[in-house]
Amino acid sequence: MLPDQAVADAAASLYEAERTGVPIRQLSLRHPEMTVDDAYAVQRRTVELHTAAGRRVRGRKIGLTSRTMQRAVNITEPDYGVLYDDMFFGDGDTVPAGRYTMPRVEVELAFVLGEDLMGPDITRYDVLRATEFVTPALEILDARVQMKDPETGRTRTIVDTIADNAADAGIVLGGRIVRPFDVDLRWVSALLSRNAVVEESGVAAAVLGHPANGVAWLAARLAPHGDGLRAGEVVLSGSFTAPVHARPGDTFVADYGPLGTLSCHFARQETTS
Repeated sequence: MLPDQAVADAAASLYEAERTGVPIRQLSLRHPEMTVDDAYAVQRRTVELHTAAGRRVRGRKIGLTSRTMQRAVNITEPDYGVLYDDMFFGDGDTVPAGRYTMPRVEVELAFVLGEDLMGPDITRYDVLRATEFVTPALEILDARVQMKDPETGRTRTIVDTIADNAADAGIVLGGRIVRPFDVDLRWVSALLSRNAVVEESGVAAAVLGHPANGVAWLAARLAPHGDGLRAGEVVLSGSFTAPVHARPGDTFVADYGPLGTLSCHFARQETTS
């Protein structure tokens, strides 16, 4: 395990990177011995810094839910992070220029909980019973850790991503709200377009066989820390498309068919003459 001071220093550097928009060097290069548990310890400490500064946790996100992505980063389970209150955008909103460093967009389903989910033995059916409604969502990813080290060319590892709040940066909610038993959530599908060009498509069963399985996994993963998922929280259950890079001026539209559409626009940086 990393010493407490190393955890505190890493959290402070991530906090500063988000504040300034300048990514830090990969933590896995600073601490080659860093483990997944160390990375979550850094993430928890960083959350403490943000909440002390006034941000409020409104939910959680689950990432790396597909077997393809897990194999790519050499892990066997998803990862998770938190959603802060200032990360939320509405359907059709414009993302301010300069808000993110290297934004990417993914297609997801968001579960809004009506009851708490606590304990190590939560099942998919517990999740469905506890969910007030499900709605289409886009997740905006970003990197407060350098994705590629400029000196060595080494790409970031899973511990870098986990420490960096599982790359979570924003969420767009929209489309049709449905109750969890009214739709077979496995078969919810979406087309993700950037500037009217379809870049990605997918079906929600790619998320661990059923998107509610991701929420159940997260509740169990939080239980050893005396934590859980609370009524009213929003839980992003995991992407069923690959991420698409967002450039200034890009407009994204996710078409969920019967569940409607949602969109967001990334503003261009204003120039002065």
